[in-house]
Amino acid sequence: MAHGPRGSSACAGQLAQAPLPLDTAAQCFALLVAGPAPLSVDGRAFAGLPDRLIPLDELRSRLMRGRCPPRTRDAVWRLLIERARAQGAAWTLACAGMALPALAGICRWASAKFPGESFDLQGEVLTGFLGALATIDVERPRPHVRLRWAAYRRALAALYEALDAPAPVAPGFRSAPPKPPWGHPDFVLARAVRVGVLTRTEADLIGRTRLETDSVAGWARTHAKPAATVYQARRRAELRLRAYLTQGEQPAERAVSARTSITRTAARPRNRHRISAPVSKRAA
Repeated sequence: MAHGPRGSSACAGQLAQAPLPLDTAAQCFALLVAGPAPLSVDGRAFAGLPDRLIPLDELRSRLMRGRCPPRTRDAVWRLLIERARAQGAAWTLACAGMALPALAGICRWASAKFPGESFDLQGEVLTGFLGALATIDVERPRPHVRLRWAAYRRALAALYEALDAPAPVAPGFRSAPPKPPWGHPDFVLARAVRVGVLTRTEADLIGRTRLETDSVAGWARTHAKPAATVYQARRRAELRLRAYLTQGEQPAERAVSARTSITRTAARPRNRHRISAPVSKRAA
């Protein structure tokens, strides 16, 4: 009889002490680069790297500190991705380990707002990264940025889903409305994405550049977009969001209609006046 409770407590303790996904990835990466034969890349194949085998932990440091040309960084990541696809486990873990600083940064940003468990959030981030690892086009430039962006999108989706979910209340954890403030910006953006007023990318752009400290130019650099294009995209998205908020909780069909109306009005204000003026003169 006495063994049951002690066994249950031991199991609960083990679950509570289970390492987080990024901690597990870090431990696996450390094992891959330990010992007399660490997992390495031949630097002789890449401009700007030493002419020798480079352990992956050293390689990660070199890539992070900008001690090699951008083309070399792309080529190294292309090699890592191709090896992960061809050889599987060890090189897949190696790619996760190489991206750990970026993945940890995403988790730090999202965990400040995420109401759930850190384990779930980190699992989502890793899932996004590993999914992209198997699917992205390695011939396009900046594969490491696109892998990071895939992980970020997964974290953003998990964050929006968690923020927009009803809060459980006792007894029985029934569904209930979320606690105030109802108008918190994260809830507003989440609802706008849900009804189709904004895309997730547009919500991210508004959130990062309006609600946080990121500049539009910095966001544009991170996503390899011209700053002027990003400014225009944010303005169009904010016009749609403003129309949605002033018209209330409208269905997706009305949101799309408002979006189209705003786009047409913003696109051709001058041509309309130029056409209407000659018509008025002829009528006179």
